[in-house]
Amino acid sequence: IVAAIICIIVIAYKGLNLGLDFTGGVSAEINYSQPVQQVQVIDALSEAGFKDPVVQFLGTQRDLIVRMPAQEGEDLAARLTKAVQLSGNTATVQKVDAVGSQVGSELYVRSFGAIALSLLLMLIYVTIRFEFKLAMGAVIALLHDTIITVGIFAIFGWPFDLTVLAAVLALIGYSLNDSIVVSDRIRENFRKIRGAEPIEVIDISLTETLRRTIMTVATLLLVVLAMLFLGGDGLFWFAVAMLVGLFVGTYSSIYIGTAYALWRGLNRQDFVVQVKPEFDEDNVM
Repeated sequence: IVAAIICIIVIAYKGLNLGLDFTGGVSAEINYSQPVQQVQVIDALSEAGFKDPVVQFLGTQRDLIVRMPAQEGEDLAARLTKAVQLSGNTATVQKVDAVGSQVGSELYVRSFGAIALSLLLMLIYVTIRFEFKLAMGAVIALLHDTIITVGIFAIFGWPFDLTVLAAVLALIGYSLNDSIVVSDRIRENFRKIRGAEPIEVIDISLTETLRRTIMTVATLLLVVLAMLFLGGDGLFWFAVAMLVGLFVGTYSSIYIGTAYALWRGLNRQDFVVQVKPEFDEDNVM
């Protein structure tokens, strides 16, 4: 609760370091005849008067994408084509796209609307699949994961763009999957174990699923670390968001989702199918 409140305050007052996808700007794809270094392109653009260019590779060191804030002046495509030409390395600008601030703001609102809608649909799914107390615990855990991950980006001022948003949505799916595995074992043990207190049943269920959780996190961690160190600039912040969310999402499934359900009085009666009384012909007569 304390960590979530701190993150909410930072997000509200400091805000996010929004990328060009949300603030608007210029995006261009460039193809070079020879491999090129990102620093060379950035220096060439800066010398030509372009402000704050961000250069990323697109698969090879000859194909790049350039992102910049909205630039002043006319005939942007011609100026950009002239600026990116390097000595002995001819550049071809494939396309230039300009995203207005109004479009970026609309995309920003829709993105967080997508997160809210996904949380609502997951609440409905887990309620139908298991029980409302577990569903509320799972959604609170997912909301916690989202707030903490986004809050850490706000605290450190890391850039928040569509790739980071994609990581947040992926983390929601990952964390929900973990919560469903735990909830399924809790339901099974409540029906199987008789005479035990609810906290004992939940403790047993978490212990039985702990090995699976550790193996899943370790496997996914290898992939995330590979993207972080080998994926280049295009996947760097996606991997950072995934790395933060992995840690947050793992403990939330254990300590938040189940703790809330236990606090709401989860017990064996929530999972036992109530048998209707049999038809008694004598009483009817």
